[in-house]
Amino acid sequence: MKIQKLIRDVLLVEWFRGLSVTFRTMLKKPVTRLYPHVKRQPFPGFRGRQALVRDPDKLKERCIMCLRCKTVCPSNCIKVEVGKDENNARVLKEYSIDATRCIYCGYCVEVCPVNALVLTEEYEYLGDKRSDLLFNKDKLLSNWDDFLANYPGEFYFNKFWRPPGMPEKMLTPQKRNEKPIEIKKKNEEIAS
Repeated sequence: MKIQKLIRDVLLVEWFRGLSVTFRTMLKKPVTRLYPHVKRQPFPGFRGRQALVRDPDKLKERCIMCLRCKTVCPSNCIKVEVGKDENNARVLKEYSIDATRCIYCGYCVEVCPVNALVLTEEYEYLGDKRSDLLFNKDKLLSNWDDFLANYPGEFYFNKFWRPPGMPEKMLTPQKRNEKPIEIKKKNEEIAS
C-alpha cells in the first residue's frame, strides 16, 4: 500500500490526471454566454424593471389611485400619494417604487384593476447609488417609454394583466377587455 502511494507520488499520477481534465475542457465549446457581447432574450412574462403604463389616449399614467398595489406589496416598496387638484378631483401626486426592496413577485401587476403597472422584460439596469434605483412617477413613465421603444414585437401584452387560469367573471372589465398595445402607434403619439 505504501509502495503504491510512493510510486503514484513519484510519477505524479494525480497531477497528470488533473491536467488531462483541464486539457479536455479547454477543447470543448464553453457552456456560458459571454454576457456583454451575447445577450439573452428574456422569456415572455419575465419580471424586470418596473414601469407605469402610459394611457395611449391621454398620454399620462393609467393609475386610478385605488392603492391595491401598495396594499398587496409584501416588501412594502411602493409609495403612493393622492392629492386634490383645483377642481377638487383626486390626482396622483406621487408614485414611487424602491427597486432595491422589490422582490419582483408580480402581485402589484396582477391586482391592478386597470393594468397601470408592469414589470417589463428589461433586465439591464443598475445604479451607482441607491437613489438611482428609487423610481418616481416620471422615471416609471420613462421606463415604460424606453421599454416600448426597444421592444422587438409590434404588439405588447403582459402575461400578468390577465393571469392564466383566472375565470373571466373574476376579472375587472378593464382586464377583460384589455387589448395588446400597438407599439408603433404608441411611439408616434409620444414623439409628437
